[in-house]
Amino acid sequence: MNPEYKNSYKNTQKELVSLSVYNTGFQKCEPRHQWGPGIRDHYLIHHIITGKGFYQANGKTYEINAGDTFLVYPQTEVSYYADGKNPWEYAWVGFQGSDAAIILKATDFSPSSPVLPTSGLNHAIQAHLMGIYEARGSGFVDSVEMTGRLYRTLALFMKHSSTAEHTNTASNYVQTAIAYISANYSYPLTIEDIASYVGISRSHLFRSFEAVLQKSPKEYLTAFRLKQACYLLKHSSLSIAAIASSVGFDNGLYFSKIFHKEMGIAPREYRQGNSP
Repeated sequence: MNPEYKNSYKNTQKELVSLSVYNTGFQKCEPRHQWGPGIRDHYLIHHIITGKGFYQANGKTYEINAGDTFLVYPQTEVSYYADGKNPWEYAWVGFQGSDAAIILKATDFSPSSPVLPTSGLNHAIQAHLMGIYEARGSGFVDSVEMTGRLYRTLALFMKHSSTAEHTNTASNYVQTAIAYISANYSYPLTIEDIASYVGISRSHLFRSFEAVLQKSPKEYLTAFRLKQACYLLKHSSLSIAAIASSVGFDNGLYFSKIFHKEMGIAPREYRQGNSP
């Protein structure tokens, strides 16, 4: 029997808004090795290379074998553990970002079906996940490289999904809206502007965002702007008023109010590195 091992990397520079790698690695577990019960704050894909184990989520227990892949959803209580006689060896990647939910909806993963029989893609998935791990690093270039490889990995699941031939209309609307927001968030953008660009009504846009991201377009736009503001507060010498203007707020006081409400800390304190 091969000895147990674990190689992992946790990214501390999670500043990409659309998609970013949270952690990545691979591990040969000891018998009965377990994580949980617990809750993750990000998505987490595990692909089983050899052996077997069990995954518990939403009141169900899944037996998982070599070649299978399972997905952990954020804010969902789960546990998973290796078999007592034939413990699993797996590779994983954890990730988050606005693109995550949209992309995963175009795969066969779902909260009711978080385990996929992917033995036919075993070598390809292994290679993609190991590619993410090999690109690990704390620099911004490393984060971009890991994210690029993560997109390729998720695309693999999309291409081989049972719905690959069909377009998810709501996801398509949301993705188009996100692309528009990414390019125009620094301007005085309104929800009507976004809906007009996508080519649907404001109410239709709202329903699409709620269905795909479980948040409204306004909530997403505000969160996107604040994420950009956080980056500028940490990596630029611009005044807070200039940062507010740079991310689409025409009123510095309003920006500070919203920042404090959503982040639990004032912009100046965030820049100084104080915790809420």
